[in-house]
Amino acid sequence: MKAIIAAAGTGGHINPGIAIANEIKKKEPGSEIIFIGTDRGLENDLVPRAGYELKKINAYGFDRTISFQNIKKIYKTFRSIKEAKKIIEEFKPDVIIGTGGYICVPVGLSAKNKKVPLVLHESNAFPGVAVKILSKKTNKILLGFEDAKERLPKAKKIVVTGTPTKVKKVDVSEQKKKELLKQNGLKSDKPIVLFFGGSQGAQSINNSLIDIISENKNKNYQIMWAAGPAQYEEIAKILKEKYKLEIEDIPNVKIVPYIYNMEEMMNIVDLVVCRSGAMTITEIANVGKPAIFIPFPFATENHQEYNAKVLEKKDAAKIILDKDLTSEILNRTIEELVSDRKMLLQMGKNANSVAIPNVEEKIYEEIKNEIKK
Repeated sequence: MKAIIAAAGTGGHINPGIAIANEIKKKEPGSEIIFIGTDRGLENDLVPRAGYELKKINAYGFDRTISFQNIKKIYKTFRSIKEAKKIIEEFKPDVIIGTGGYICVPVGLSAKNKKVPLVLHESNAFPGVAVKILSKKTNKILLGFEDAKERLPKAKKIVVTGTPTKVKKVDVSEQKKKELLKQNGLKSDKPIVLFFGGSQGAQSINNSLIDIISENKNKNYQIMWAAGPAQYEEIAKILKEKYKLEIEDIPNVKIVPYIYNMEEMMNIVDLVVCRSGAMTITEIANVGKPAIFIPFPFATENHQEYNAKVLEKKDAAKIILDKDLTSEILNRTIEELVSDRKMLLQMGKNANSVAIPNVEEKIYEEIKNEIKK
């Protein structure tokens, strides 16, 4: 198979693209796959690191306000259609796959112009602008969540496949769990609450946690906190200078810049508190954990709140809006959940009911079917 994958900007768009590429390679080792992105996003790190060639076009995301800068971006993005067409002409792909984000517009329009099958994957419960624009033109749209279906009324064909992620449900042995707890200075006699805000952390969550820790509100639960590499040192400084607390020596608390073994940690904790990007929701559903979501308030079209509602309506999660977030509200919500072990377990089962098995294989089959037509 010869495939072009359009993926740019954030890990939420790029990582599913890489997962799809890896599955194609697994099924058809002789496949040739290239990515199209820009010279600005995370694709410049993630795509070459995954072993794939990245071709770049001068496309931009743009908002709906009228300004000189925005008009300039729109002009450049539509000019980049010519660049995308040239790449397609030279590579001669069997299929073009877009995983969301503005890059899909020029590449998708070029695909249709060159009569190459176009398959889009949308991870979020609220589809992005690019997917909506292309919904009538694409051969098939693959969705991460069933909820997104009703928001794409003009789409020709929709298939709910789920979103590929690295984090799955695994059986962690008691011995391994003891080792992980010991490594992180945690114990098995109190519930463990895992906090993270994405690879760069989340300021509002971090601020609330500093208050909880400094006032020792978490007497009834333990905290495992990935603060974010950019914020870890600043948090250590605040805890030391303002509250006389050493970041490495706080009872019931383990703070780290980043969690590299997220799959293991997510499988052994009792509750997760985090933002609600599409991949995070998918991972929590895969593992089957109860959650408290604090959607990122500036996400495009508020899609993180729509993602969070996928699990909230299944009684698998609680939502606290960022504007309402305080340490008191957060701590109270955590206390209510961790005090009822039976409810926590049921919420976890409810979350797992949303998980879709064999996601990568399903996506591969749907792509393969489009090539055969």
